[in-house]
Amino acid sequence: MSVGMDIHDGGLARVTLRRGEAGNAIDLDMARGLLDAARTCAREAVRVVLLTGEGKSFCVGGDLREFSCLSGEALEKHLTAVTDALHDALRTFAASDAPVVAAVQGAVAGAGIGLAASADVTVAADDASFTAAYTGIGYSPDAGVSWFLPRLLGPKRALDLLLTNRRVAAAEAEEIGLVSRVVAADRLAAEAARTAEALRGGPTAAYGTTRRLVAAGLTSDLGPHLDREARALAAAAVSDAGREGVAAFLGKRAPDFSSAPPGT
Repeated sequence: MSVGMDIHDGGLARVTLRRGEAGNAIDLDMARGLLDAARTCAREAVRVVLLTGEGKSFCVGGDLREFSCLSGEALEKHLTAVTDALHDALRTFAASDAPVVAAVQGAVAGAGIGLAASADVTVAADDASFTAAYTGIGYSPDAGVSWFLPRLLGPKRALDLLLTNRRVAAAEAEEIGLVSRVVAADRLAAEAARTAEALRGGPTAAYGTTRRLVAAGLTSDLGPHLDREARALAAAAVSDAGREGVAAFLGKRAPDFSSAPPGT
């Protein structure tokens, strides 16, 4: 399998791209593996997803060697199958309450940027570099790249990366908001795991509501969004997690959200 998945006690799901020898290039099998993993996470109601890639690079984008074996209608059908599975995986992860933490290293290109950008927290190694790459081979973006980049960087910076395909080093990626933070390469796994573990013990339903509020706020007028926030806060206050959080605060103790099911 080109995508590995393990769900640990406490609801931490580790999803690993396992084509390290090919830079974790996304072929049809990997796209379908990501979709299977996303659906399993949704079905098992995990609390946090940790997305990683084996080998020197997180993900170099689509598997051009696989694509080059096809042409014409066969190539169109194949690319549609790859993007349908990959995009359904992204939709499924986004619809879940569970936050996604991505740990990225080495080369991150094409759809790899989409995977990194789609995560709620993206921790990058200081050896990571980012290249859109699409127009360099005459392609246009997929994996949500043309949706995420304008929202993270602004349209001007997004177009700069998408049209020129210039390489962005880890430090610049952090500066412009493409990644959350940068750590030394030898600390990447530990830092990403620490972040995922901290989120695993948190109020999963509140995380999901917060994710949806942030996404909706990007396209909503202020008035309707304030109403949306008010309804969400009232619902959170009467939830198991909300009651436990307030009780812990007033009792001057750490809250225990793990006893509440992820959706409450």
